[in-house]
Amino acid sequence: MTLYNTLVFIHVFSAILGLGPGFVMIYIVTKATTMTELKHAYIIRNRLHIFVMVGGTLLLITGLWMGLLNPYLFSQGWYITSLFLFLTGLAFGPIVLSPRSKPIKSLLKEYKGDEIPEEYFMLSKKLFFFERIENVLFLIVIALMITKPF
Repeated sequence: MTLYNTLVFIHVFSAILGLGPGFVMIYIVTKATTMTELKHAYIIRNRLHIFVMVGGTLLLITGLWMGLLNPYLFSQGWYITSLFLFLTGLAFGPIVLSPRSKPIKSLLKEYKGDEIPEEYFMLSKKLFFFERIENVLFLIVIALMITKPF
C-alpha cells in the first residue's frame, strides 16, 4: 500500500468517524422531554463532538497531504470547492455555533427544575438552524468527493 493509498484509507475512515456523529447531534437532543434528559443528551452530544473534532482534523490533514502528493488536485474544481466548503464548515464552529451554544450551556448549568424552559427552545432553534446549514455543506463536500464532477 502506497502512502497515498494509506492517506485515502485514513481520509475515508475519518469521514465516517468524524462526520457521521455530526449528522445525529441535533437528533440526540431533540428527543429529550425533561431537563434531566436534556442535560444527559448534551453530555452525550459533547462526547460525540470529540469524534467530530478529531475526524475533521484528520480529514483536513489527509486531504491537504494528498493534494501535496498529487498537486494536480489543486487544479481540480471539485477539490478546491470541497476544500473551501470544508474550511467554511470548520469555521462555523468558533464563529457561528459557539456563540449560539454558550447561552444553552449556561441555561443547562443554571436552570433548576425538570421542565424544559421555553427559552431553551428559542435558543436551540437558532443553533440548530446553523448546524443544519453546516450539515448541508458537509453533505455537498461528500458528494463532490464521491462524484468529482468538475
